[in-house]
Amino acid sequence: MCVEFILVFKLLGNNNLLLENIIEGMMEKKAQEIVDLDLSKIENTICDHFVICHANSNTQVSAIADSVEKKVKENLDQKVNHREGMQNAMWVLLDYNNIIVHIFQKEYRDYYQLEELWGDAHISYIDDSKNLNE
Repeated sequence: MCVEFILVFKLLGNNNLLLENIIEGMMEKKAQEIVDLDLSKIENTICDHFVICHANSNTQVSAIADSVEKKVKENLDQKVNHREGMQNAMWVLLDYNNIIVHIFQKEYRDYYQLEELWGDAHISYIDDSKNLNE
């Protein structure tokens, strides 16, 4: 039982470190309206967290995705498991198994409204007014 507790603790700790690095990577490229949807208490979900933000152009969406991948690789030595949407950069998805990152252009975020779709999730709003490059 002690081993199981330690394993669960390590997994949760890794999720927190991963979340921090993902958010830092987003903030470095001035991502807007960053939110963390905690899905861990909802049954039958595909992951524990959705981290969502938006940008003003496909160039910025790509830059945010690249920044997140770089930050996570440098600090945690973890590669993204799967990525989607880099070709047109209207909605990029980065899959880190327990955490899935969604980077939208504003109009696509408004259209798909993932925050509303997962209304049962606990939502944490990240203060993006203090971007790291300012």
